[in-house]
Amino acid sequence: MLKSKIQSLERISSSSSVVFKILKSRNIATTTGSSSSNGVPKEKVDCVVIGAGVVGLAVARELTLKGREVLVLESASTFGTGISSRNSEVIHAGIYYPPNSLKAILCVRGRELLYKYCSEHNIPHNQIGKLIVATGSSEIPQLHNLMNNGIKNGVGGLVMMEGSEATRMEPELRCLKALLSPVSGIVDTHSLMLSLVGEAENHGATFSYNTTVIGGHIEENRLSLHISETKHLENWNGKFPLQPEMVLIPKLVVNSAGLSAPVLAKRFDGLRSAVIPPTYYARGCYFTLSNTTICPFKHLIYPIPEDGGLGVHVTLDLNGQVKFGPNVEWIDGIDDVSSFLNKFDYSVCTNRAKLFYPEIRKYYPNLKDGSLEPGYAGIRPKVSGPRQSPVDFVIQGEDIHGITGLVNLFGIESPGLTSSMGVAEHIATRFFRC
Repeated sequence: MLKSKIQSLERISSSSSVVFKILKSRNIATTTGSSSSNGVPKEKVDCVVIGAGVVGLAVARELTLKGREVLVLESASTFGTGISSRNSEVIHAGIYYPPNSLKAILCVRGRELLYKYCSEHNIPHNQIGKLIVATGSSEIPQLHNLMNNGIKNGVGGLVMMEGSEATRMEPELRCLKALLSPVSGIVDTHSLMLSLVGEAENHGATFSYNTTVIGGHIEENRLSLHISETKHLENWNGKFPLQPEMVLIPKLVVNSAGLSAPVLAKRFDGLRSAVIPPTYYARGCYFTLSNTTICPFKHLIYPIPEDGGLGVHVTLDLNGQVKFGPNVEWIDGIDDVSSFLNKFDYSVCTNRAKLFYPEIRKYYPNLKDGSLEPGYAGIRPKVSGPRQSPVDFVIQGEDIHGITGLVNLFGIESPGLTSSMGVAEHIATRFFRC
């Protein structure tokens, strides 16, 4: 049923806007017959969520559960094709983030909500636990700092153990000390997103795929969104300004566009540029373990965090496949339209494996030459750059930018998946009356 709905949405095409047809066919509450001075149709709607990644889907679901009429706009042909499908699929405990930060609060709350949701909706997941390891004496103080930080954040069950004790748990592991986080786990992200879509639709949400928000303007202190079919962007030659096929005027807009969220915000004419944080992109590659029939680990294995990430770690999927990654490669941004179309370079070069072997062998010395195969790559949307201190999630409302009904989500990287339902709850509680 859900698949047929998605396919029917994807098949809609004509000279008029996909969104316009969907609004009419699904009886979404709108005004009628209005148009701008250049003939572009204008429609008033209740809530628009931009981006159908796991965070956008969680937000859409939460808003519909509270009785709002929600329209989700996604430039791709289906949900979850960006960050949400290119990550470690780890449920984080909440250890790494500064106390009282949004990352700490929403990760811990989101983890609780996520485990509960997965159990109630039969989403494949497994609370397998994580070992964060110190492989050198200089890393031991950092490990203790992580434990203390996790305790401050309300993470339960943390245990510091000697390397010999960790090795009894994981015979292939080598370390001096390890921090056990029993509440960490893994989840089937696609099944989670599919469930969120279904539940949101069942409560009245409408999804419009192949539909891109290309910008907007402020009118009477509310944001009007400029909408175009994605196929018109794919054929755009760059010689003329992008023109919308429709203008939507929502009461509430959640900019959950992931990698392109800051790029899109810069195209909201009337939004002060000073409130949009700088944008950085960190590419990370994953390699899979081949030539083995026995999984070497039962837990997630993480080294001490590095600049820009959590280090090349061991993750397991629910089928038992072992993945190593991601590394951190700082990359340049791309032009606006390419960003909207997610035309980042996701290739994984085989030669990069030579950089992975020495990092992995610090804690897994028995890793054999030739056993790493290219897996996949993901890109993290960051608001801090190389050798800069990590920055918190940015959830930006009217109190920051002054625009009624606009919520910008910037820098929703790890632990974005774990935090997704916490972020949704936060937005629905704080901005529900917009």
